Amino acid sequence: MNTTRKIPYPAVLLALLIVLQWATKSLGQFVTGSCVNCILAVAALVVGWESGLAVALVSPFMAFLLNIGPKNMAVVPAIAVGNAVLVLVLWLILRKKQDVLRSVLGIVCASAAKFLALYLLVVQLLCRVLTMPEKMVATFSTMFSWPQLVTALIGSAVAVAIIPLVKRARRV
Repeated sequence: MNTTRKIPYPAVLLALLIVLQWATKSLGQFVTGSCVNCILAVAALVVGWESGLAVALVSPFMAFLLNIGPKNMAVVPAIAVGNAVLVLVLWLILRKKQDVLRSVLGIVCASAAKFLALYLLVVQLLCRVLTMPEKMVATFSTMFSWPQLVTALIGSAVAVAIIPLVKRARRV
């Protein structure tokens, strides 16, 4: 696919991610986070790592500006880094071949890497260094721990499952 045809895809995926995040916000972190991770994985594995990275880095800032993400701006760059880690690890493992074993390996490694990045950046660093109300520290400590692993696993698995359909639909 030439570069010109690739340009609209990140914008469409970013818009879809923001709309899904807004529409599922009331359903909780597990639904919203899984949707976000699914879109990130589709962006990376269908359009390419550049598109996945663009969506991963821009979406947390858009969510913050639209008031559908965490209310603390200091956490937003950490979310962008976590998203980027998911996209890059998935792409590195699954870019050439997506058999069952490689897909499971990619999903598990990328999800664990995102979880680890967010846990270290938000819970172990930002929650200790920044002056935040105790309630916010408690919320972030929960939000950016094991639920990140669960939502990354769910979202990545759904993405890997639907990617053949998405690729087929793009050819039509």
